[in-house]
Amino acid sequence: MSSRRHRIVHRTTMRYAGEVTAAHNELRMIPVSEPGQATLEARVRVRPLTWSHVYEDHWGTQVMAMESQAPHEELEIEATSTVERSELPVEAAATGWDAVREEETVDRLSEYLAQTGRTEPPAEVLAIAESLADEPTPRAAALALVQRLHEELTYERGITGWQATAADVWERRGGVCQDFAHLTLGALRAIGVPARYVSGYLTAEDTVVERGATVAARNHAWIELWDGGWHPLDPTNLSPVGLDHVVIGRGRDYDDVSPFRGMFVGPEVSELDIEITYTRIG
Repeated sequence: MSSRRHRIVHRTTMRYAGEVTAAHNELRMIPVSEPGQATLEARVRVRPLTWSHVYEDHWGTQVMAMESQAPHEELEIEATSTVERSELPVEAAATGWDAVREEETVDRLSEYLAQTGRTEPPAEVLAIAESLADEPTPRAAALALVQRLHEELTYERGITGWQATAADVWERRGGVCQDFAHLTLGALRAIGVPARYVSGYLTAEDTVVERGATVAARNHAWIELWDGGWHPLDPTNLSPVGLDHVVIGRGRDYDDVSPFRGMFVGPEVSELDIEITYTRIG
């Protein structure tokens, strides 16, 4: 069984247009530990920092709540994790439509069946999804759906904002990974397939990273659908979710797993720098 070990460094620097007197933020930057993924080491350094508290939220994501009460014009955050990814020995087999439509399943996974403001699909996407609901299994429908949507969309930065909805993405016929994920989630939920948003990291390389090499990486989003078990799909890349996909957390949409959110007292942010790297160490 193959495995891969990464050291991931996520640096964020916020520069303000003047002095900030206080800032309170929540950080979601530490990968989860679960079958197929072990977070061996994790630490978060924040400057300036007055206090912090780490907890697990409703969705199972590790959250660091922190406050900076000293006056500052720059906030620096560095999250470093060592993560080992391994292939699971058995992948859950696809099941039929009856499994996702059972009353117990609908009740238990209701949060992943309900649309959110970000995932509500426009009429054209709803029609595409409904046309695929006669596929033999929910997974077959999902695979056909991501292929169909991918044909219509272009990956392009800057044409959607971080608050974009599925309708916005469809109107522009493009966006980034979170946009592809939101549109796919909405379409799957519309035909009764439970689906959840996955936030994580992925290398920016198209090939396997050699041991000892450090490469650029990025925040990434993909989805998981339930058809007897959770099955991952990457709508942006149309590729398997593999050993370079590192999971930070899951939720209904981006708002449940945003890596950085909060508030501050002072002038607006004038500059935001984000740098993420992978170093393969095993």
